[in-house]
Amino acid sequence: MTTPSDAPPARASRARPVLRWARARPEDVVDVLVYVVVLNLAVEHVPVVLSEGFTLSLLTALLLKVALEVVLRVKGVVLARLRAASTVRHRVVAAVGLWVVAAGSKVAVLELVALVFGDAVQLGGFWSVTALVLVLLTARAGVRALLRPA
Repeated sequence: MTTPSDAPPARASRARPVLRWARARPEDVVDVLVYVVVLNLAVEHVPVVLSEGFTLSLLTALLLKVALEVVLRVKGVVLARLRAASTVRHRVVAAVGLWVVAAGSKVAVLELVALVFGDAVQLGGFWSVTALVLVLLTARAGVRALLRPA
């Protein structure tokens, strides 16, 4: 029989929201794991991509997951505006906005990683981050397709 003094520590109650989130959104958990694998492969094989340890790679993968989700949502909004544009001027403005989101998101990722991790994590420059993001999104899509029920 348990008594109030046998109750789990407060730390366990803080972990419950994380478990609830993980169970409610397993695709996000899989995305983070895919990002960790891709990021660590980049650290191993691309000289300009550096991370001081696995924990930093995991935290970087979480940061990239959040950043890329925001970028994908913004890109979706801009694409919707591009598709809904009725005049040439609106299409040009939306197309320029799409280009700004595409290019600006890479710069934002670089700055965000530098701000959060300093010199402990480096993703290289614009082109290496662009390649990394493309590989991350491709790997994510591939694993999601692989795990999707038939």
